[in-house]
Amino acid sequence: MESATPVETLEAALRRRAAAGMLVEKMEDHKVRCVSCGHRCLIGDGKRGICKVRYNEGGVLYVPRGYVGALQCDPIEKKPFFHAMPGTQALSFGMLGCDFHCSYCQNWFTSQSLRDENSTAPPRDVSAEDLVHLARRERASTVASTYNEPLITSEWAVEVFKQAKSAGFKTAYISNGNGTPEVLEYIRPWVDLYKVDLKGFTEKGYHALGGQLSVVLDTIGRLHRMGFWVEIVTLVVPGFNDSEAELRDIARFLAGVSKDIPWHVTAFHQDYKMIDRRDTTERDILRAAEIGKEEGLHYVYAGNRPGRVGEWENTVCPKCETPVIERIGFRIVRNLLKGGACPKCLTAIPGVWS
Repeated sequence: MESATPVETLEAALRRRAAAGMLVEKMEDHKVRCVSCGHRCLIGDGKRGICKVRYNEGGVLYVPRGYVGALQCDPIEKKPFFHAMPGTQALSFGMLGCDFHCSYCQNWFTSQSLRDENSTAPPRDVSAEDLVHLARRERASTVASTYNEPLITSEWAVEVFKQAKSAGFKTAYISNGNGTPEVLEYIRPWVDLYKVDLKGFTEKGYHALGGQLSVVLDTIGRLHRMGFWVEIVTLVVPGFNDSEAELRDIARFLAGVSKDIPWHVTAFHQDYKMIDRRDTTERDILRAAEIGKEEGLHYVYAGNRPGRVGEWENTVCPKCETPVIERIGFRIVRNLLKGGACPKCLTAIPGVWS
């Protein structure tokens, strides 16, 4: 008998950790339409969706459940959320698979499972109760679905988050934003914080990553209207999305949704398959941050260069310019907020502060 390949072994392991999904439309001839992400895959019997981890068997959509591929406790600023319970910890769990295939993915070892044979994160059995118990033991404030794309594992996230919210935790998605109205309605009662990676502002760029810009922009607007706390990250990649025109388009779009949406511009470094271009410099991200301010955004942050970007790590009151939260990297140096407001002029600073 031939030995199973690593991908076959992983596929078998994931099949033992699957359950019937909720984010699905039944179609004719045992086909199903998955609505967990913007691809809206029409999946035939015996086939998988683009993400590789949601599959049709006998007209039933099976989805991931009951495991993690990555698990650790991080400062909430690392997610990054700068306007949500500063200085606290987030228990971060991830599963396997993604609906994108970004060539610079820093979490490719989980996100590209079943797509890249070099992906090495095995699933580990865990219950929702286990994760909540661990969050309590680690004195976390938040339970976050991250490391792979949480939209494609939303049924499991909701199962975990129901337990987490009943125990008093906030909950978070760290996502590419390739959503659908159906999945956002499904998760809305259970997700408090939502970080979107807005990876550029051209359809061509998004096509190279496996997505559509228009879907992500629609998701960002919908998240804001639905009352999620939203923060946006753009990894500034030289030669990919770093032109002044593209960065200005991003900032202008976000300001059109809300000038109070925090925008984090972060520095790229060579990773995974993208090793053919230089790393982002401090000068690059400082210019990107300046563009955000010029386009009217109230809260712009320059990331991945702790201690080297000056005031762009701090939360500053947009009215009187008082630094209300000072940071170095993910560490809070000083927090002067009083009841979610500037201590000097009493301007309310939007966020989730308690």
